[in-house]
Amino acid sequence: MKKVALVTLGCARNEVDSEEVAARLAADGWELVEDAAAADIAVVNTCTFVESAKKDSIDALLEADSLRTRGLQKVVAIGCMAERYGRELAQSLPEADGVLGFDEYENISARLQTILAGGSVEAHHPKDRRTLLPIAPAQRQESRKPSAVGERVLRKRLERSYVAPLKIASGCDRRCSFCAIPYFRGAFVSRTPDEIYSEALWLANEGVSELFLVSENTTSYGKDFGDLQALEKLLPQLSEIDGVERIRLSYLQPAEMRPSLIEAITSIPKVADYFDLSFQHASASTLRRMRRFGDKDKFLELIDSIRKRAPESGIRSNFIVGFPGESEEDFQTLLEFLASARLDAIGIFGYSDEDGTEAQSLDGQLSQSAIKERVDACAALADQMLSERSRSRIGEQILVLIEDEQEREGRAAHQGPEVDGTTRFEKSAAGNKGVVAGRYIRGEVTGSDGADLLARAL
Repeated sequence: MKKVALVTLGCARNEVDSEEVAARLAADGWELVEDAAAADIAVVNTCTFVESAKKDSIDALLEADSLRTRGLQKVVAIGCMAERYGRELAQSLPEADGVLGFDEYENISARLQTILAGGSVEAHHPKDRRTLLPIAPAQRQESRKPSAVGERVLRKRLERSYVAPLKIASGCDRRCSFCAIPYFRGAFVSRTPDEIYSEALWLANEGVSELFLVSENTTSYGKDFGDLQALEKLLPQLSEIDGVERIRLSYLQPAEMRPSLIEAITSIPKVADYFDLSFQHASASTLRRMRRFGDKDKFLELIDSIRKRAPESGIRSNFIVGFPGESEEDFQTLLEFLASARLDAIGIFGYSDEDGTEAQSLDGQLSQSAIKERVDACAALADQMLSERSRSRIGEQILVLIEDEQEREGRAAHQGPEVDGTTRFEKSAAGNKGVVAGRYIRGEVTGSDGADLLARAL
């Protein structure tokens, strides 16, 4: 039995991809190992989101290559970076024995066997994946292959955790001028409710109690079914699954938020009052250059409408600072928004050119020093506002999923996995009694440290 190690970088969607690849390999007799040094072949699922992610992917491939002296024979790149650059990556990184695109996943076992036997597999030829599906969303379902049939789910868990991402769609139809994701991920396609339900049921049977619904654009779910309220219908079905205690949505487009979705998120008991809203900026003029919609006032109105229904909701977002043409006035508008929005988690990214995007050719490019100066100022304000938001939660009652029993630490409903803050329980006279990994503990917030909270168990 040949041994393979899967190394995953990037977002939760990549994590799902790796587990689907793992299922195919296990079904064909491969032994999955955690340590690449103990494997015959290492498969690195790469990320190409921003420059730092590309560097991390290259570093991971080089690190795997360095393990050849300890028994590892071959190193293969898959994932977004392999899909996006293909032959270019293969030529610039000879340490990789193969560069495989998304279309090779279906035959991944055969491809790895060929490479391990000393053969070669032609490096992936990148193409605009938006052209692979019909332009009309309603015609796309006929072109896709299901990833779950009945109770059979194409997925194998690679780590034991009480939370798991659940992919509800792939691709994106938006044309943000800074983003290359639609080029290599393709047009937007929803998974069917039956597929999603089957996988959610399987995850619950695997011990998962928190489902993290992921996609490139969650608010578009169902548009290719001709039903823009398909997500509102899906959430109650998922909440009825035994063992599922919390459902969380990711990557919501502010321009596509609708009252019925806000009502579903805030009214269905098992759905977390958590809004991962992709604002990106707050200046109307900058947003238009980004080919996005909205402005400071519209975004604040959206936040207000959410908090009127659920005052304790968690709201997070990411922002790009130093976008081409961003004036001082635009930047000040962003700062004013951050000071008013009372967000629970904030990601600040300095603008950098992405190959093949419209933004790369826009005029008004800012210098790296100017971008850094604005990032630093924005990050400082963000830290201040996050601390204030956390302090405002003192006295609030929260429900926390314990993930680290030793540290008595976990996440409340307003805290997303990995990217947001955490909650740690005070050590009582009874020690850690009751604070058990996988259990949901109700507590009262007693203090804060940045975005992190301190609580006492109730």
